[in-house]
Amino acid sequence: MKVGCIGLGDIAQKAYLPVLGVQPGVELHLQTRTPATLARVGDSLRLPPEQRHTDLSDLLAQNLDAAFVHAATVAHPEIVTRLLEAGVPTFVDKPLAYELADSERLVRLAEERNVSLAVGFNRRHAPGYTQCADHPRDLILMQKNRIGLPEDVRTMVLDDFIHVVDTLRFLAPGPIDDVSVRARVEGGLVHHVVLQLAGDGFTALGVMNRLSGSAEEILEVSGQDSKRQVVNLAEVIDHKGQPSVRRRGDWVPVARQRGIEQSVLAFLDAVRAGKVLSARDALATHELCERVVRAVQERSAGA
Repeated sequence: MKVGCIGLGDIAQKAYLPVLGVQPGVELHLQTRTPATLARVGDSLRLPPEQRHTDLSDLLAQNLDAAFVHAATVAHPEIVTRLLEAGVPTFVDKPLAYELADSERLVRLAEERNVSLAVGFNRRHAPGYTQCADHPRDLILMQKNRIGLPEDVRTMVLDDFIHVVDTLRFLAPGPIDDVSVRARVEGGLVHHVVLQLAGDGFTALGVMNRLSGSAEEILEVSGQDSKRQVVNLAEVIDHKGQPSVRRRGDWVPVARQRGIEQSVLAFLDAVRAGKVLSARDALATHELCERVVRAVQERSAGA
């Protein structure tokens, strides 16, 4: 099975290549336009020269069975288009694109070509978060905060807050019929944003503070006099009277803790089985992110 990895930046090296590089039956091909990075990463994986590529056309000539795209977001539309047109099942880091129109076009293209397109929402596979899907969820609260990182709204929402948006959608116990957004913007940069989703019998709140006292991610789901809390994807605390704590095992890889390993294996399993994966649900997350971006822009313009 020939698998391409396009883009060899931080996320590829830390999260995805440690998983892809040890999969039995996978012939891994790397592609980046930076020769020094290609040499260093290729050497670390002990890949032969014929599995290292600086040009996407050269990579596509290898008749790939699947591809993982970890290039910069601005390059996603062009790269994913070429892969889909070549009939290559494609897994791409979130977001599909910064502009909703580009994301919609890519999803349509995948459907027209009957080719798998998957978006890397790894938190849907993270053990702590999947356990929350089995818990009462009358109220869902997710915080993902940063230190000293106020940012342009579109970049912040599509590159980072999208994880919060998708996790709330994933855990929502029913259809969402109400959406509201609040934010603080100064000098064109977002300081914090709050998203509220609601439906029959539940409320979901997503919060991101870019000027927080710490970089943290906390998820809480509660209902029926009980609460489950997940701290930094590693510690699960159940509250029902006295709290009980379950921590990540000392030898559990970070990629597994964060759901990356599981999402990679699920994609590869689907490719092997000939199952075509749809990105239509992922597109719904992008559509909701676009609503957040426009709401923040409107509030900022009216301030």
